[in-house]
Amino acid sequence: MRTVWSKRLIVGVMAGVMTISLVGCSGPLRMVTEKVEESKIENSSESKDEQSSSVKMLNNSDVIGKETNEKLERIEDLIDDNFYFEDDDEAKQDGIIRGYMDSLDDPYSVYYTAEEYADFMEDADGEYVGVGVQVSQDIETKVITVTKVFDGPAKEAGIQNEDVLTKVNGEDITTQDINAVVDKIKGEEGTEVTVTVYRASDKKEHDFTMKRRKVENPTVEYKMLDNNIGYIQISSFAEVTAEQFVEGIINLDTSGMEGLIIDLRDNGGGLLDIAVAMLDYMLPEGKIVYTEDKDGNVTSEYTSTDEYQFNKPLVVLVNGYSASASEIFAGAIKDYGIGTIIGETTYGKGIVQRMFPLDDGSAIKLTIAKYFTPKGNDIHKIGIEPDVEVELDADAYRESDGEKDNQLDAAIECIMQKLGKSTSTTEAAAENTTEE
Repeated sequence: MRTVWSKRLIVGVMAGVMTISLVGCSGPLRMVTEKVEESKIENSSESKDEQSSSVKMLNNSDVIGKETNEKLERIEDLIDDNFYFEDDDEAKQDGIIRGYMDSLDDPYSVYYTAEEYADFMEDADGEYVGVGVQVSQDIETKVITVTKVFDGPAKEAGIQNEDVLTKVNGEDITTQDINAVVDKIKGEEGTEVTVTVYRASDKKEHDFTMKRRKVENPTVEYKMLDNNIGYIQISSFAEVTAEQFVEGIINLDTSGMEGLIIDLRDNGGGLLDIAVAMLDYMLPEGKIVYTEDKDGNVTSEYTSTDEYQFNKPLVVLVNGYSASASEIFAGAIKDYGIGTIIGETTYGKGIVQRMFPLDDGSAIKLTIAKYFTPKGNDIHKIGIEPDVEVELDADAYRESDGEKDNQLDAAIECIMQKLGKSTSTTEAAAENTTEE
């Protein structure tokens, strides 16, 4: 089911697909990180009494003020003298960096430990060891919800879309960050993990014990519907997606496709260059997307060639979970007028992040620019409005296990209108698009 509650920060998956990020860093933050790392190296060879803590190493930093240094040193002394449990020096160092990043008040600018960054890069490949579920997290409530179940342990166990994660191996995770929860669910192939979810349909919690295994994320699934209408569902924009997408179109064309529906619902984004490559296959020659920095300077511009162009009736399905690279894709299709956007207003993530790997294997991700559609539309915190607004009948969708999908029905009707085959009196879908 695809009900739209409050908008979610779609930042990752349960042992699966992470969402859009591009790559870079800022000087001052790199300096702080390197000084902390120096502390970690030095501390490894000294006794506890001789160790200079990560806090004291910040005294040499130009970005940490004297008063803050003194406060941190005082806190460190209080911890050493009074804290009952054993503390972890590496965790404290990571915590300092996380706190510094949190002060930016941007949920998309984050710090990754070496382990987290390795997981992130693994997730972008389209293959991973886990249970096969894509999830998203609400920015304000921290609620983590299943948005897609792939073929794998989770699907076999019975986990469903819109299940809300509450526990992992009996531990309450309802206030934890999605990346931490993902790490708890991931593990060595063949080991077991128990995930507890709350299911709104019966208002009960359910426990699912699954064996982790290597799961391939089928980012593109396609089939031929009735009346020779092709259907392609894209769950994310990973390394393998562009190749799978083109293969799907070619195979559908070979089978006699007369019109195409591209389903981007619940797609939280992925890799920008992959979305651009896919749009290059669809659009005429021209601008696809461009980015501007905080001073209004154009930092990058992506264009399509005239080598390929899709010229059959086209519909793109979107909803409130369609974000980032999905919005780049839908925005370009809408601006060029080569297809009709149907569904609900998209998430509204019109900013770009760049990932900068650090020497110790960790990394930071920073928001460095805002992107604009080919016509210069800024969609951040606004989203892309569909040409034809259709709210999903969530109850019918859930009760029919996805068979009754009124948004997909509207897309099919629109294609039929474009092909001149429809007998329906509803012509709005076809009229809202200018064919070029």
